[in-house]
Amino acid sequence: MKKLMLLIPIATFCWVQNSFSQDLVYKPKNPAFGGDTFNYNWLLSSAQAQDLKVDTRPNRGLGTTSNSADDFANSLNRLLLSQLSREIITSQFGEDGLTDGLYSLGDFQVDVATTLEGLVITIFDQVQGGQTQIVIPFL
Repeated sequence: MKKLMLLIPIATFCWVQNSFSQDLVYKPKNPAFGGDTFNYNWLLSSAQAQDLKVDTRPNRGLGTTSNSADDFANSLNRLLLSQLSREIITSQFGEDGLTDGLYSLGDFQVDVATTLEGLVITIFDQVQGGQTQIVIPFL
């Protein structure tokens, strides 16, 4: 009798548990993974609202229009800067070009060394503590 009294609540619990249970079905929200296609605009606007990065690069070749005057001005600007940098290097390092040694240029310290890899130019930024290394291989 005691066993029967213990068995009845357990059986009742199992029967009640089965009567209220249902299958769990996963339905994704993202339309790329099979979700509702009407969620696309909402997901896109949410992602754009959370995007904190600002793209400052010019949109080259993405349908932007530029006139020939702007292209000419940019080309002339690059040409002038190239000529100016060439003159600065010639005046600083001479006609022979870069020779091995340690040079000080304002806030920068330039170390020129010839190694087995080629000509190694190391630029130290004394203000911010950064370093850039350029390797020009031998031909």
